[in-house]
Amino acid sequence: MTPRIAIPVPHSADREYAERALVQYEQAIEASGAEPVRIPLDGAAANVMVLVAGCLGTLLPGSRADVDPRRFAAPPHAKTEPADLRREAVDKLLLDDAYRLRKPLLGICYGLQSLNVYRSGTLLQHIESSVNHEAGRKLPVAHMVAIEPKSKLGRILAPREGRGELVIPANSSHHQAADVVGSGLRIVARCPDDAVIEALEGTDSEHFVVAVQWHPERSFADDERSRWIFKAFIEAASERFPRHLEGVDLARK
Repeated sequence: MTPRIAIPVPHSADREYAERALVQYEQAIEASGAEPVRIPLDGAAANVMVLVAGCLGTLLPGSRADVDPRRFAAPPHAKTEPADLRREAVDKLLLDDAYRLRKPLLGICYGLQSLNVYRSGTLLQHIESSVNHEAGRKLPVAHMVAIEPKSKLGRILAPREGRGELVIPANSSHHQAADVVGSGLRIVARCPDDAVIEALEGTDSEHFVVAVQWHPERSFADDERSRWIFKAFIEAASERFPRHLEGVDLARK
């Protein structure tokens, strides 16, 4: 059975960006052996849940928006981008579903921030650092990321290596980051040059929840470790729910 993965459209207003970005996530999911399912941001909640019901995992992608700071009781920073309330509403539906049914969850960039706020965490609304975290597509490697080797993410990215220091190169395209970490999450990676949080994962070993601040979908074709992240996510979706949708026609819709 080919697992289906729910991916919300990245942005409700910027269609050109949303389409360009979404294709990269879809290609990475397909190349990893799964079927991406686009979740529109303009549909009724009931229609969204019909689509999500047939999915075995959820990928929360990046966005040009910033999470509404009112959700973590903070005034907006001068450089905080406008919120995308439609994206936030759909993310909540997907996160509710993933946590209720313990579906594997992969968050990328804004997806990490969305997850952290959902779990009652807060965000650093603008990073002031000598490290260029907003490099975007201009630099395939913006800085290094130091990963906890005993974490789930560490085991994904260094399956054949020892348990010593694990530092990898990463792209970077964000100006916000997790600050206070949400309930049931833990920090598993930081930028070694400024300590900005670069990855979170769930504390429940039986529920695959991994979120990274960089963009493995962009480096999927050229970087083996980027492919390992998607591979581990898809394997978790296939293994965790082999019977969850037994008898359900996954080809519908």
